[in-house]
Formats: sequence, structure tokens, C-alpha cells
Amino acid sequence: MMRSASVSRRTAETDVTVSIALDGTGKAEISTGVGFLDHMLELFARHGLFDLTVKVTGDLHVDQHHTTEDTGIALGQAIAKALGDKKGITRYADIHVPMDETLTRIALDISGRPFLVFRTAFPTEKIGVFDTELVREFHQAFAMNAGLTLHVETLYGENSHHIAESCFKGLARALRQAVAVDPREEGRVPSTKGTL
Repeated sequence: MMRSASVSRRTAETDVTVSIALDGTGKAEISTGVGFLDHMLELFARHGLFDLTVKVTGDLHVDQHHTTEDTGIALGQAIAKALGDKKGITRYADIHVPMDETLTRIALDISGRPFLVFRTAFPTEKIGVFDTELVREFHQAFAMNAGLTLHVETLYGENSHHIAESCFKGLARALRQAVAVDPREEGRVPSTKGTL
């Protein structure tokens, strides 16, 4: 059975709809109104092998902050919903992702205890018209709403686009491993507590 979920979130600032299938093939239909965010979410879907649809209408006349953050919130909520009781999942994963001169390490735990450590610096304030500080805002919103303990650290890098891309690709690849079903778990929750 395919693990999937849809979430809609409407505020005075944004209207966000996200659908995700965790056991997909990497198909993506993304339209946030923020070109760079669309690109990152397409990478996220492809490298996570998640089938992902994201539609956002946001207050882009103000800036891209609300759209980026609220997309992270809704995507995190959709993943948490798709995971359900988390029975049988691998739970932990980590990966190093090289992107030309950049190397980023991602480690995560689908713990139900959201926490973000984000040790990534950008040499520029913008990638095109996208504020680089929004990469952290997305990961913060995502981790809090997906219920992840998430550590993101760029060990080195010089190009802001490469740094951001390595963060999103790393998140996708690590999450793909962590949500994978471990047949040895035989439908158990991977915790001595019996719940996550």
C-alpha cells in the first residue's frame, strides 16, 4: 500500500496545497511562484523518489518569506501524515552530498521530537532574487512539522546555489533512506518506547 497524504493550509498570507507519495518515482508538479524554490522542490522529489505536488499562492508582493516557510510547514505536515504510526520505517539516516566544490552532511531521525541544527553559511545574500536565509527557514519549518530531528552542516563550499542545492538533495536522500520500510522490523515501531 502506498504511503501518501495531502495537506492544505490557508492563511492571510498564503494558500498552500501539498500532496506526497513516499513510495513514488520522483514525479514532481511544483508551482510556488518562487522559481528557485520550485527548482529545489523538484530536486527534493527526484532524489527522494517522492511523487510530489505543490501548489502555492502567496503574498509575493511582500517577499518570498511566507511562501517558502509555509511550503515547508505544509510539506512537513504531509510527510508526517503519510508516515502514520511509523511502523516498520528505518527511522535514522545520514548522508554526505557533494555538489562540485561544496560538501554538505545531513543526519536525521524521524523521532517525533522536532529539532534543527543548521550549520550552513552562504557567501551571498541572494541566489538570483531568492534570499539565501530562506533555505534555513524552509528546513526549520519542515523539520518542526515533519517531527524530525534534523542536522544540516555544510562542511565547505563557495557557491551559494551549490550550497543550497546540496542541502535540499541531502535532505531528500537522507529522508528517502529513513522512511524506507525495513523488513526486519516486521511492522514494529523502531523505538523501545513503542511509539514515535
